[in-house]
Amino acid sequence: MKTAREVMTAGAECIGENETLEEAARKMKDLDVGQLPICGEDNRLKGVVTDRDIVIKCLAAGGDPRQTTAGEFAQGKPVTIGADDSIEEAIQTMKEHQVRRLPVIDGHDLVGMLSQADVARNWPDDRVGELLEVISQD
Repeated sequence: MKTAREVMTAGAECIGENETLEEAARKMKDLDVGQLPICGEDNRLKGVVTDRDIVIKCLAAGGDPRQTTAGEFAQGKPVTIGADDSIEEAIQTMKEHQVRRLPVIDGHDLVGMLSQADVARNWPDDRVGELLEVISQD
């Protein structure tokens, strides 16, 4: 079975923990993505910020995306997958944490992002529906 490294989207770009949510939104637009890893000054993954976070947790709550930093959304230990972990492990992690994307870590370095679509493209055709159902369960 393939590993996360073999099916991930490599070269994930981070938003710095001290950069604003406005900068994160602009970067999301430029990269055509809905989620960015948050990296610290030490280049280690601190968390993840989504377009939904910006809208719901900042704008709708009366926050100012020009003043709010991405690091304010980096709470707790981020859910990740190891680069050499199997696709099965990635699916289990997605299911357990109800996420559709996982930062892929090699040691302490962010090496890519693994999405539900990346997994589906590399999963047997007759099992893709099952995969989507498993990850999307409540």
